[in-house]
Amino acid sequence: MAYELPPLPYDYEALAPHVSSDTLKFHHDKHHAAYVTNFNKMVEGTELASQSIEEVIKATYGDSSKTGIFNNAAQAWNHTFYWNCMKPNGGGTPTGALADKINADFGSFDKFKEEFLAAGGTQFGSGWAWLVLDKGTLKVTKTSNAENPIALGQTPLLTMDVWEHAYYLDYQNRRPDYAKTFVDSLINWDYVAEQFAAAK
Repeated sequence: MAYELPPLPYDYEALAPHVSSDTLKFHHDKHHAAYVTNFNKMVEGTELASQSIEEVIKATYGDSSKTGIFNNAAQAWNHTFYWNCMKPNGGGTPTGALADKINADFGSFDKFKEEFLAAGGTQFGSGWAWLVLDKGTLKVTKTSNAENPIALGQTPLLTMDVWEHAYYLDYQNRRPDYAKTFVDSLINWDYVAEQFAAAK
């Protein structure tokens, strides 16, 4: 069954002024849509067509003969996850069990924020910054290009897209400004908490 491009979980204007409607239209309707289309074309008629996109990501990671499938599957999944990690009037700090776990594993929310911003800011070239659960411990990681935690045996809880098309129309080359805005004003901590609760 073909993987479908999910609609954005909010209107194009909903994240303004932090992320413009133009950015969301290009990013979702062009970039994300292209990954979904390419993925479906590549697996059509193969044994992978009947597998979930998560299973395809795990099965094709590290297989040089299936790099194209992995890249498009992972990018299709990454973007769907990324949209859900943001919401209008987001940001702030998490609460409850997730907040307790962040404080326990990082020392404080501010320490987590520092590590997450550093991961996004120091990722050379295209990629992603992540908050993951790895063998019971929260960690901040970064990945290049399409790579994601699912392929590495980790559970993703939060991601920030640091490919240029995620922010260039709004921030030009100021990736650190975009990253700070993402953390302070966009993160959907309710969604992150749901991922954490499901992973425990």
